[in-house]
Amino acid sequence: MISLKDDFLRGSYTPLVTPFVNGAVDYDTYARLVERQIAQGSHGIVVAGTTGEPTTLSVEERCKLLEVALEAAGERIPVVAATGSQSHADTVELTTRAERAGAAAVLILTPYFIRPPQRGIVEYYVDLARRVSLPVMIYHIPGRASVSVTCETVAKIAERAPNLVGIKQAVKELELVSELIATLGPDFRIFVGLEDLSFPMMAIGACGVMNAVGNLAPRRIAELCELVFAGKMAEARAAHFALFELNQSVFFDTNPIPLKYMMKRLGLIRANEHRLPMVPATRELEERLDGVLKRAGLI
Repeated sequence: MISLKDDFLRGSYTPLVTPFVNGAVDYDTYARLVERQIAQGSHGIVVAGTTGEPTTLSVEERCKLLEVALEAAGERIPVVAATGSQSHADTVELTTRAERAGAAAVLILTPYFIRPPQRGIVEYYVDLARRVSLPVMIYHIPGRASVSVTCETVAKIAERAPNLVGIKQAVKELELVSELIATLGPDFRIFVGLEDLSFPMMAIGACGVMNAVGNLAPRRIAELCELVFAGKMAEARAAHFALFELNQSVFFDTNPIPLKYMMKRLGLIRANEHRLPMVPATRELEERLDGVLKRAGLI
């Protein structure tokens, strides 16, 4: 595995929402969201992750979002490009263009719907990793992709692709986190992809979080990471429980439906808008989310 700076790919890397207005991507608001992440202490951002509704975006829109994020960030924080797609050809294009644009790393989703065998997953990631010199991370989210990866599979990829440096683990499987650290070492970056497991996964060695709630409370999520890194586990545990309801609220409906409503409620985006088949929150859900925001001290 290639060596990375100790502070790189560690901490809170917020996967930003993609704001829409009248059906079009609102790039101006997106740039402001990047600036807010920097101002509130996030350690990095992710462009076009699940929270950014990438399957509703064209390849050109995803590349444009990355360009906007890189320009807004101005090298103050790392910008990670999520480049996975159902199509291998689109993933190749997104990944290679991310490197040319200046992304700090790429996060590649396991190919969804196809349900390939483990040997196919190995060949898929090895092929993609060899096309770029960037650090590559696997995005493991079987609940959406309908395919899982094993520790053995990740190890086989790492043997042949030295720029594989980590994984985003978005499944309730702490055993795999332990297996990966034991097999690939503590420098292998494991990002938490499920809000409720942020503290537990970091407590056993995960390097940070890529959590949707960072769109709402970036400073609080970054502080949770820093408490763990400083070994202040009692304070980190308290921060975990203080965030617990807010973390749960993101999944009261399909992410980012609740999140976008709350962001509009906080004035962070101009419209609570999605592209089909995603739809805005119901009135009943809005009322429930208002209560969450009040109890979290955000309104």
